[in-house]
Amino acid sequence: MSFEADTSLPVPRIQLTPQEWRSKLNADEYAVLRDAATERPFTGEYTDTKTEGVYTCRACGTELFRSTEKFDSHCGWPSFFDPAASDAVILRSDDALGMHRVEVLCANCHSHLGHVFEGEGYNTPTDKRYCINSIALRLHPSDSAAES
Repeated sequence: MSFEADTSLPVPRIQLTPQEWRSKLNADEYAVLRDAATERPFTGEYTDTKTEGVYTCRACGTELFRSTEKFDSHCGWPSFFDPAASDAVILRSDDALGMHRVEVLCANCHSHLGHVFEGEGYNTPTDKRYCINSIALRLHPSDSAAES
């Protein structure tokens, strides 16, 4: 991969204890967002949705992605080619599971969102695939999408 992942993380703006996170999130949300689990492929709420709108962090509500950057990668999870803002996410090196990947975290609360991959040949402006767990997101439909 040609892009670098942060090795030192800034302090999250939202800091809760594990107990506080558990009271805010259900068990499946906690497993993904706080313990970096992965939901099963092709089971997530937003894998195939085409609804226009903004995707926010399910843990803290920060805007992360927009439907205009979502694309069909057919990988089993929602895929985006870029975050909504350059500072919306943090990239961190992840060498778990015996392979090198780049983890995507919410910059506001440091919740695990998924991973980003580069150079896979998708016809997108960035050639990146932010492979994000549906359970880590909440879609807020745009006004035009809500009206249709």
